[in-house]
Amino acid sequence: MPKYYDFKVVGYYLYFTSFCVVECMHVHASDSKLTEAGSAKFFVKSNGDTVLQNRGILTDREIARISEFIKDHYQEMYLRWSQYSDKGYYEK
Repeated sequence: MPKYYDFKVVGYYLYFTSFCVVECMHVHASDSKLTEAGSAKFFVKSNGDTVLQNRGILTDREIARISEFIKDHYQEMYLRWSQYSDKGYYEK
């Protein structure tokens, strides 16, 4: 299961799974178990903005901080994503 980074952001790993690559770029935020149960899911737009599909157990503050982190790092995160998927950014 590819992680975008080996460190946690506000207590959560940012990752995607092999099943994820059929969709456009997104980021799961989960604790050490790296399961979708309780995780948040952020779709990422080409300008780094995110669309929250599932908040999981995350608080509003955690969601805001992770969204901010994604906005600041989305281009390097996309490089990791594109190693596994030819699907682009979220554009709805």
